[in-house]
Amino acid sequence: MKTAALILFILMYIFMVAVPKYRPYIALTTAVIFLAAGILPVSMLPSVINWNVLLMIAGTMVIVYYFIDSGMPVLLADILLSKSENAKWVTIRMSLFAGIISAFIDNVSTVLIVAPIGLAICKKLRINPVGMILSISVSSNLQGAATLVGDTTSIMLGDYAGMNFMDFFWMKGRPGIFFAVELGALATIPVMLVLFRNYTEKVTSVEKTKVDDYLPTVMLILMVAALITASFIPGTPSITNGLICCTLAVITIIIDTIRDRNTEDTVASVKSLDLGTLGLLTGLFIVIGGLTNAGLINDIADIIVKAGGNNIFVLYTIIVWGSVLISAFVDNIPYVATMLPVLTAVTASLGIEPYLLYFGLLSGATLGGNITPIGASANIAAVGLLESEGYQVSFGDFMKIGVPYTLVAVLVGYVFLWVVWS
Repeated sequence: MKTAALILFILMYIFMVAVPKYRPYIALTTAVIFLAAGILPVSMLPSVINWNVLLMIAGTMVIVYYFIDSGMPVLLADILLSKSENAKWVTIRMSLFAGIISAFIDNVSTVLIVAPIGLAICKKLRINPVGMILSISVSSNLQGAATLVGDTTSIMLGDYAGMNFMDFFWMKGRPGIFFAVELGALATIPVMLVLFRNYTEKVTSVEKTKVDDYLPTVMLILMVAALITASFIPGTPSITNGLICCTLAVITIIIDTIRDRNTEDTVASVKSLDLGTLGLLTGLFIVIGGLTNAGLINDIADIIVKAGGNNIFVLYTIIVWGSVLISAFVDNIPYVATMLPVLTAVTASLGIEPYLLYFGLLSGATLGGNITPIGASANIAAVGLLESEGYQVSFGDFMKIGVPYTLVAVLVGYVFLWVVWS
């Protein structure tokens, strides 16, 4: 059983890397095989699927659709642009702006919000947009780990470890991963100053976008506020955050439909649900459940313990930098889903709290995707957008920005987390 589970898992990874377009189908097909072969008993199916994560992502997707459609992100960007004196500072501010948005909205949506604005700016300034768009992408990937709702992997960690929204900021009397991410983001500013030192074109006056619909902005703020409030209520059901996001999404749809009497927006908001991502996660939950049931997770934990020699610093280093390397080529969602139970088993065997390794895993896996153009979905979206505009991006082009950005940000976060949590 273990051998079959391992072979199927490896094949799933290979096919997801080789044909990323079909990742959801590959994961779901593997999940069906796991169930049919008895690697995961059908009776365990409801318990291994993380319904809270799926509902959080689905609800957020709907609200983000209305938020993008309202034009509010464009207005916020316009305000930032009006404060910039040349293309270099436009690029840096747009990257930081993308990072701020990405702390509360998934990375792909952030790229889809901010990158088109960057393209328009570059056309106006008559500069090559590759640098700015890739910088926006890598910045969004970094900040996704800052909060509970910033990225799928953050949601997965929060749910798995029983962490609430505020735990990402302050947990057990210590600064959370939010500060490690923000220090890493600040450390990338000198990197961008060097990378974009030749972006000297002046910025002319910017006409601010008019926003007539503030409902999506209010609902997005309410969602974050509700998640924060729920985090202070003890004993809430594990599905609470998912119900909050979905309830607010439904309320947004109802208000918009009644107010505008336009069912087209309603249909479009429902269609905005990324069924591919939801299907991918569902398949992965089942596969990981099968691996756990087969005993492979405990086997991997034993290997890591032996590699670390029961030395927490060595283990932490292996987790952080190993995650960076693996996530450069492999989607971080299945990787994080695989490693969370591994780290739980490792720390349990050592008799220590798991949070240092949890945070190390999240920071390494999130930022590792910035090394290559296929390491994260946001990178794929950014490169696709550039290609649609006639700009081809090679691995080398991407790595000129992604590698220094990643190394600096990971190093700063790595040191911070060790000092605070070791």
